[in-house]
Amino acid sequence: MSTTDHVQPTGAVKGYRPDRTLRLSVELRRQFKRRRTMGVFLLMAALPLVLIAALKLGANEEAESNDRINLVDVATSSGLNFTLFVLFATTGFFLVVVYALFFGDTVATEAQWGSLRYALATPVPRMRLLRQKWFAALVQSVAALLTLAAVAVVAGGLAFGFDDIQTPVGVTLDQGDGMLRLAGMLGYLAVHLLVVGALAFWFSTITDAPLAAVGGAVFTMVVFAILDQVEQLGAIRDWFPTAEEFAWTDLLQTPIDSGDMFRGVIQSLVYVAIFTALGFRHFARRDVTS
Repeated sequence: MSTTDHVQPTGAVKGYRPDRTLRLSVELRRQFKRRRTMGVFLLMAALPLVLIAALKLGANEEAESNDRINLVDVATSSGLNFTLFVLFATTGFFLVVVYALFFGDTVATEAQWGSLRYALATPVPRMRLLRQKWFAALVQSVAALLTLAAVAVVAGGLAFGFDDIQTPVGVTLDQGDGMLRLAGMLGYLAVHLLVVGALAFWFSTITDAPLAAVGGAVFTMVVFAILDQVEQLGAIRDWFPTAEEFAWTDLLQTPIDSGDMFRGVIQSLVYVAIFTALGFRHFARRDVTS
């Protein structure tokens, strides 16, 4: 028997199949068992309850004015209205942090722990490992968003009733139509927030410090959000990754004007593709064995 019988033409051991290493289900179990993941999901479930208590306690307070659709004024009209208020209150920062955490922490943390080199020595192909981590972060982020919305719908319904949606401009949407529009809003947010997720993922392949990856992505989005308020920048603001972050509120209009949402989705996907490609490019050249 030849000593090379157990070696494939590629040089790998006979029976070794790269596509069978680090299955997505395995990576998901690892990530969902982490305390940071459980903590985030507990926070997502608790936040609507905190907001309900705040609205109950401040029911007689005058709501502050807002230059966008003011969902605070109708937040207690129904459970669906409350859910829209929760999404409105968390879109600008809270959900940004959640996406940045899941995407920015997954690679940098394991590099910091030193477990990344052992995963590659299993051996798991480098690009497959990164791809599985990207998809695991995506599943966690979307699951967190859906958890927030589901708890808000149920808890808001129990607190304020399961009535139709009352928009601030006086339009009433029945529950069936409201749930379909809510699904569209969540879909838009899931795609739009991928921008900060992909940015954090790129940073995560550059540094071994999870805080730097997560904080860097959040800080970048905050800076763009601030610059978006500078009217002197004119049309340049339309190209910022934060430009259409509230475009999902257009689904409250009748008839629906989807122009801003369509632009927001396309623009977000372009940013996601660029940041993700940069992350894979850097990780392909990175030394993770030292």
